[in-house]
Amino acid sequence: MDFTKMHGLGNDFIVVEAESFDRASVFQPVARTWCDRHFGIGADGILVTGPGEAQDIFMRIFNGDGSEAEMCGNGIRCVALYARQRGLAVRDEFAVQTLAGPRWVEIVSSSPPQVRVDMGQPILNPADIPVQGAAANNHLSVTWEDQYFNITAVSMGNPHAVILVDDANQVPLEIWGPRLEKDPHFPANTNVEFVQILSEREIKVRVWERGAGITLACGTGACASLVACHLLGKIGRQAQVHLPGGDLWIEWNQDNNHVYMTGTATEVFRGVIGDPK
Repeated sequence: MDFTKMHGLGNDFIVVEAESFDRASVFQPVARTWCDRHFGIGADGILVTGPGEAQDIFMRIFNGDGSEAEMCGNGIRCVALYARQRGLAVRDEFAVQTLAGPRWVEIVSSSPPQVRVDMGQPILNPADIPVQGAAANNHLSVTWEDQYFNITAVSMGNPHAVILVDDANQVPLEIWGPRLEKDPHFPANTNVEFVQILSEREIKVRVWERGAGITLACGTGACASLVACHLLGKIGRQAQVHLPGGDLWIEWNQDNNHVYMTGTATEVFRGVIGDPK
């Protein structure tokens, strides 16, 4: 089985091909093994792609714990670059079928590779995020032991809990992240973003990804963070988002309500592994 190791700002993936969207599920049982950084290839998740049905190509995402994600911002940039370089897509602009619905991508630069993604409209209806017990602007308060969290819930096709902090570097992500991921207010669990406001057009974000843990970047998390911070009146509709693995440029278009993400995608190496059983 041929695979390609790629990353988007250090959020790393094993990219493989399947005959169809449905056939991609054969890779879910091997996600834990392949993503193990000591006994496998090592990655945050597996990206499966191939010819789409309604769209040009498809993408499915299996996290390192074996769960499936609806959408992945860093992953879709990697899949877009992979598809264009391998001939699965014949133009620089094309559509990608995902569990969160179709997404449109554009290769805007080749050196270094930069991909712009139309991430669609943010989902703010609590039942569709899904989140329970949210008040105005999807705000909810969560208390855990002696900690009190003010959360803004947003979905970018997958759920996010955005929390403003004074200093993102001081957040004990390995402690708070897993606890909040499985908080009962989020029936499908949630990604968690701790956000520090630097200016009206600049924020710093650290991420605990649902199903993957601490990652160096999260594209949907960067988008959700900008949306939440704008709803809270902290920043405008465009901002540079600093993540541990690098930067993303995020725009929330006022005219069509779509969020656009621009960032890099990088191929690391190619290899061969035994076929999934």
